[in-house]
Amino acid sequence: MKKNKIIYWTATVLMLLSGVSTAPMYFTNPMLIETIRHLGFPDYFRIELGIFKIIGAVVLLLPIIPTKFKEWAYAGFAITFISAFIAHSVIDGFPASIFPLIPLAFLVVSYIYLHKNIATK
Repeated sequence: MKKNKIIYWTATVLMLLSGVSTAPMYFTNPMLIETIRHLGFPDYFRIELGIFKIIGAVVLLLPIIPTKFKEWAYAGFAITFISAFIAHSVIDGFPASIFPLIPLAFLVVSYIYLHKNIATK
C-alpha cells in the first residue's frame, strides 16, 4: 500500500512539474505567449488554459477533493496534453511534439495509482 502511494505522488508531482509548472508563465512570459500565438491560438485561450491548469493542479494536489472532481482534472489534463501533441505535430513537426507526451505518461501512471490507492482503502 505504501508503495502505491509513493508511486502515485511521484507520478503526480512529476506530471505537475513537467506539464503544469508553466501555467503561471502563460500570463507573463513573452516566449510562451508567442508560442501559443505561433500555434494559432488566440490570447483568450492562453489565459483560459493557464487558469484551468492551475485549478486542475490544486484539485489533484489536495487530498480533501472528492475523486469525482479529480476525474475531471485528469480528463482535462489528458485532453490538454494530447491537444498540445497534435498542435505541435501539425505546426512544428514530430520532434517538437514529443514534450507533451512526457507529462501525459506521468498522468496515466498517476491516474492508475489513484485508483489502486482507492481500492486498497
